[in-house]
Amino acid sequence: MHVKAKIIAFGGLLLALTVLFMMLGGIIETNTLFLLAAASYFAGIMIRETGLRMGAAFYLAGVLLGFFLVPNKFYVLSYAAMGFYIVAVEFIWRKMGNLPARYRKKQVFWVMKYLIFNLIYLPALLFFQELLFSRKLSAPLLIGAFLAGQIGLLIYDKAYEYVQGHIWTRMRGRFLN
Repeated sequence: MHVKAKIIAFGGLLLALTVLFMMLGGIIETNTLFLLAAASYFAGIMIRETGLRMGAAFYLAGVLLGFFLVPNKFYVLSYAAMGFYIVAVEFIWRKMGNLPARYRKKQVFWVMKYLIFNLIYLPALLFFQELLFSRKLSAPLLIGAFLAGQIGLLIYDKAYEYVQGHIWTRMRGRFLN
């Protein structure tokens, strides 16, 4: 019983930080993407600590609380997209553990990551250009934005792996003991 209460309290703390980071994205405009990415990483931490179900519930709670509490709804939508990517990648990673060893897991995993990202990014890029860039983009700029998004995904994903592998690994003992 004590362990569940500790995990729920930990989830509440991470949820508060998630909403706080979304709010701070509107206050500290120069670090908006960094703060939204950090907020979405909390969903991944929750998934790895408590499982996919609890992590998905945490992600949904973050989106709902964000819509109620965060003044800039665009930041909540950005968090929702980033968090969905994290939840989907963690889901695929867990499902790939069931695949036979003869498959090249690393290459298949990266293909799945890019597929998930582009399922989120391409509709936003094509149909919401005025919202993202405040104007319609010409074809060369649209291609540039597409390529920049692919590079951005690589940076975002490597940062997520670093946070999970190095930063959270060192900090987790202080929070969950």
